[in-house]
Amino acid sequence: MEMEHTTQTAPGGAGAGGASPRSSGNLLANPFVRSIILSNILLQLGIWVRNFAILLYVTDQTNNNPYYVSLIYIVEMAPIFVFSIIGGTFADRWKPKKTMVWCDFLSAVSVFVVLLTMIYGSWQAVFLATFVSAILSQFSQPSAMKLFKLHVAEDRLQQVMAMFQSLMAIFMVIGPVIGTFVYQRFGIEISIMIMGIMFLCSALVLIRLPRDQEKEPAKEAPNFRKELVQGLRYVWDSRVLRTLLVNFAAAGLAVGLIQPLGIYVVLENLGKEKDFLQWLLAANGVAMLIGGGMIMAISRKITPQKLLAMGMTVGAVCTMIIGWSHSVPLTIAMQFISGLFFPSIHIGLNTLILQNASQDFVGRVMGALNPMFMGMMVVGMSVSGALKEGLTLSWVHMLAGGLFLLGMLVIVPLIKMAGGRQTVPVQPESAGR
Repeated sequence: MEMEHTTQTAPGGAGAGGASPRSSGNLLANPFVRSIILSNILLQLGIWVRNFAILLYVTDQTNNNPYYVSLIYIVEMAPIFVFSIIGGTFADRWKPKKTMVWCDFLSAVSVFVVLLTMIYGSWQAVFLATFVSAILSQFSQPSAMKLFKLHVAEDRLQQVMAMFQSLMAIFMVIGPVIGTFVYQRFGIEISIMIMGIMFLCSALVLIRLPRDQEKEPAKEAPNFRKELVQGLRYVWDSRVLRTLLVNFAAAGLAVGLIQPLGIYVVLENLGKEKDFLQWLLAANGVAMLIGGGMIMAISRKITPQKLLAMGMTVGAVCTMIIGWSHSVPLTIAMQFISGLFFPSIHIGLNTLILQNASQDFVGRVMGALNPMFMGMMVVGMSVSGALKEGLTLSWVHMLAGGLFLLGMLVIVPLIKMAGGRQTVPVQPESAGR
């Protein structure tokens, strides 16, 4: 196929003939972007129905038992730590389209097996549905990023990341409503069935993608341990990726510190009832949606490292003000402004990763960096309550704001680099390339 030759140009260059998906003026005219976006919409529908249906079902079955409620989040987040780097390593080895199709198909199969188990066996099988799909997503997500690296022009990557962030923001607003409605109207069996159908439809959408490029035969037998170590060394030997590692850690810890404290901002600082929290979250969610759209419009006019630094700076200021504010309008305004700029953090980070990771290492780079953000977020959430008791609500927000500023400061040296990237990604000698 002509596409398979035209996409192997230098980053940011158009393929021969000028009509390849990489050089397309309209991103949605690119079959890879169009299909992966549609696939992601279907997956988000299935995931949000799953998340809220299982949450409500488990609370109904256990009379709001906190052990079982926390178990939902454990089975959803644990695979990120255990399987992220493993999935990334295999994603670099396997063909990305085939990997994504098989992951969605196997997720659908597992969901229907869980459904049968629930009907004829134990209700606890619902945890397995979340666990299996969370594991498989650690293999499919890096594969999607790899397809973007291969088939989207480098100067359009930030726009693609903005599209994805906008999509996530939309589902953060409507997802809980959809999930709650489906469960309350149709029950857990139909909810699980809808999840399986969405995964199956996603696999069918991805099948329509052009076939994967054929790789050159490996000179030596695949060695998982060696490939994993090569990926970790690749991240460490790259100045940009090493900087992003620190940035991921600072941002994750900051988000983790303040995430559980929203209810206390409402009760202690604003003197409102706890259900007022929904309005703060709504302001933040709507702003994230608007912010993603704004970044999509200006993505080709601002570098990702500037975008990331801007998001971290605004996040720091808004977090500190929220911690000290006793004014309802001011707090809502800060939540809105924070949400408006928060997408720039994720968009900037993901764009910098794709720009600085060789296509042979995209999966392993994602697999190494993502657990850093999630891990530090979990650490922050774990110590947040204790810090609030030892310090004050306001000073915990100051600490979180300081972490955002630290994340901004480590990015500053990258702003001086051409395009915020190393023109030749680090290739460790041990990688055998």
